[in-house]
Amino acid sequence: MGTYYLKTPILDDDITKLRVGDTIYVSGVIISARDAAHVRMVELLHKGEKLPVDLKGGVIYHAGPVALKQGNTWRIVSMGPTTSARMDDFEPEVIEKLGVKLVIGKGGMGPKTTEAMKRYKAAYAIFTGGAGVLAAQAIRRVIDVHWLDLGVAEAMWVLEVENFGPLSVIIDSYGNNYYEDLRKNVREKVPGLSEEVRDVIKNAIKI
Repeated sequence: MGTYYLKTPILDDDITKLRVGDTIYVSGVIISARDAAHVRMVELLHKGEKLPVDLKGGVIYHAGPVALKQGNTWRIVSMGPTTSARMDDFEPEVIEKLGVKLVIGKGGMGPKTTEAMKRYKAAYAIFTGGAGVLAAQAIRRVIDVHWLDLGVAEAMWVLEVENFGPLSVIIDSYGNNYYEDLRKNVREKVPGLSEEVRDVIKNAIKI
């Protein structure tokens, strides 16, 4: 397991050197997008319309901020990750058509997203839940914000970050998915474990 410092835009070579379990830090520009923002992104793609930002080689952070507006500028007070599974229906298409290389969130993502990351050389990493203030400390400034009509939390925030992390790689570009692989291993062991448990109960009854 290694530690890597990535800068945006992220290249294929940056992604293919990552493996599940690696630690990464990101500097440059990242984009926040939760449920509503993903819905809008896909709607625009289907209409053939452009997004307000270029996501080729980009980073999407599944998060919504606690933000304060001071004059004409915004300050992010806290920005912890939200559950990534809610974006599973949209992320494969976003990765394929927009060229996103890194997705950050919490809780993992499913097989369809894993397959898209393998096919288009992307990765998924988690940030510690409940550490929104720590995340905000890595945000140097708000470059822009789009789709505020969706609400502050659901809007698309364009952020300049420095050493945003630590992030743990959970899905790599080789189709490895830590959470899914762990679940598979547990399911495979359940029949054997059940037999052992039954034997323990039978022996206990005899005693």
